Formats: sequence, structure tokens, C-alpha cells
Amino acid sequence: MSDSSRQQAMSDFLRPQSPLANVVGFGHGVKWIDGQPTGEAAVLVFVTQKVSESQLPERDVIPRVMDDGTPTDVIAVGHVAAQRQQHRASGRSEERGVSYQPDGSVAEQLAGLSQPLLEELGGLGTFEPQLLKRRMRPSPSGFSVGNVRVTAGTLGSVVYDFLPGASVDPPGPGLGTPAKFYILSNNHVLADSNRAQLGSAILQPGVFDGGTDPADRIATLDRFITIQFAPQIPVERHNNVVDCALGAVEFQDATREQYFSGAPRAWRRKANVAVGDLVKKTGRTTNISFGRIIAVDATIDVNYGTAGTARFKDQILTTSISAGGDSGSLVTSLDNVALGLLFAGSSVVTVANHIENVRALLRVEIAEQLA
Repeated sequence: MSDSSRQQAMSDFLRPQSPLANVVGFGHGVKWIDGQPTGEAAVLVFVTQKVSESQLPERDVIPRVMDDGTPTDVIAVGHVAAQRQQHRASGRSEERGVSYQPDGSVAEQLAGLSQPLLEELGGLGTFEPQLLKRRMRPSPSGFSVGNVRVTAGTLGSVVYDFLPGASVDPPGPGLGTPAKFYILSNNHVLADSNRAQLGSAILQPGVFDGGTDPADRIATLDRFITIQFAPQIPVERHNNVVDCALGAVEFQDATREQYFSGAPRAWRRKANVAVGDLVKKTGRTTNISFGRIIAVDATIDVNYGTAGTARFKDQILTTSISAGGDSGSLVTSLDNVALGLLFAGSSVVTVANHIENVRALLRVEIAEQLA
């Protein structure tokens, strides 16, 4: 079976006329047995919850193998949603944050991928609560930020236009024309899921964390990539690959330094991002956290509350490294190579855009070196 034929067969799991019960996505990964990854290639099918085959109509049963002989593995991921800070604690999905009751055994299985790494790193994952929710100037990446219309998310990085002959340093003798600088985060953090006006205020910290305009204005909305939502556009016609936006910022007000981690030293093409890679992120809610990649080409439906549901293709899925308010965090390798932009998740998995797609669609540089 060719790659295109396999992709079409996988797409049938989310067929628009009669999607399989509980299925919210799919991707390539490895097979799990008794809670452990085997290394054997498999098609992963993501479901909100696992249901016994005996309780499902035959049409809703996931085949054990694809037509080309590739095994399948069904992973319960809960309800995946955009992860900006919630307004209040809740047991149901909301646009501004979600509480979940995932399948415990699956959560434990996926957490097992990260456990050796966490043991090796010792106490590095434990930091003072609310450390990244305060006002900072210049603001390091990882701190609370958000459009004046939203609650709060995370400042992912400082990026800049790629202009021949431009300098990434502030103006000075012999430095040439300075680049224009931006803070990078999600569309749903900086542009309120397509609804904010260009030029609107972006605050650091975000409104939920006490930010007010104009006292805490750090940037203004410069541009964003529009997200296609259902029911306005049927999900089968969605071409979403990124949830990202830029806020124009003065050079002295924000830095490329990831709090706890240092600046991204390079970025990686998506073809070189692999299942099993170790990753980390610094975010407004959960500070620094570590995990492993479980899929690099996932298609998954994401709940944006009142804005609708958006289907994303070509996504990175990791073990859970985030919570509401971490949207916009930069996902990197352990040695600070930028891999992705975090935007959604559940208590079982985290979802990120490939940084190559973010870079290309926004036409910005996050780091000049390729790794």
C-alpha cells in the first residue's frame, strides 16, 4: 500500500458521513503492549474513551491491522481542546480551558514514556507555583500573555522577519536595518480565535493574571493564520496545520530566552522530528515539563468551545506536558532546538504544530541555524 493509499484508509476513521464512534484523530506511531512501547510501527487511532468491541456496532470497530498489514493501536486521549487559561474550574469542555477524566490506565501507559527521563532529570521539573504569571520586562519566553479580549496563554518566543541584510540586533553603528520583532504565540491566545482586530492590545501578564491595558501592554496584534472551524466549514474541508499569531513588540520588552532553558539555538525540519524524541517546554501554568513524542503526523479534532471545532493535520502529539494556560509554549529538544508550538491537549496528550509550518506560514525566523 502506498503512503497516499494508507493515508486515505486512515482518513476513513474520520469519514464525514459516518465517523467511527469516539474517534477524534489518527497518526503513525508504535505499538503498545502491556503498557510499554514495542518499537513496532503502528497506526495510532485516537479516541475520547475506549469501549469494548462487544459494546460497539460492527461498523465502529477499529480493524486490528490495516490492509497493508500495519497493526493499529487505539489510544484514549480524552477530549482534546485549545489550552488557554480557563475562566473557572469545570468538569466540562470550555474554550478557555478543560478539565478531564481520562482513562487511568492509558494515562499511566503514556506517562511511562516520560518516567525514565523525569528520573534522570531529578528535581528539574519542580518549580515555584505561579512563577510565570507575573509581569516581567523584558519578558522571557514562557510567561503569561494574551490579547486584551482573552484570559491568558503563554509567550512562546521572540521571532523576527527574515529580511536580506537585516540585523537581529537593535539599531547601532554599522548594524544596518534592524529586523521587526514579534512575540510568537497561538491565534487563540493573541487573536482570540480569529476574532480580534489587527492592532489590538496584547498584555503581559494576560488579563486572567491581572494584566490591564494600557499599563501592561507589551505588543499589538500584527498578523495571524486564520483557523477554519466547524460548523461554519465542514471538518472534512479543513486545512488547518497551525494555530499561531504574532504581536509586534519593541526589542527591549521581550527576550528570546526561554525561562529555565535559554534561547532556542536552532529549529528542526518536521522530517527530522521523530517518534520517541525527548522534548520539553516552558509554559505559564505548568512551568517547565518534559515528555516524549508519540506521533509526528497526527490528524486530530480540537475543541475551541464557542468558536467551534477545528481539525488539524500534520501535528506533533506528545505525552502530557501542558494544562490550560500553556497554549503558545515553544516545544524544544532537550538541547534547545525548536520543534513545535504547543496549542492544545488533554490530561493524556499535548498537541503542537511543527515549527517548520509556523515559520513558513508566518514568514518569520525563530533561529537562523537548522539542526
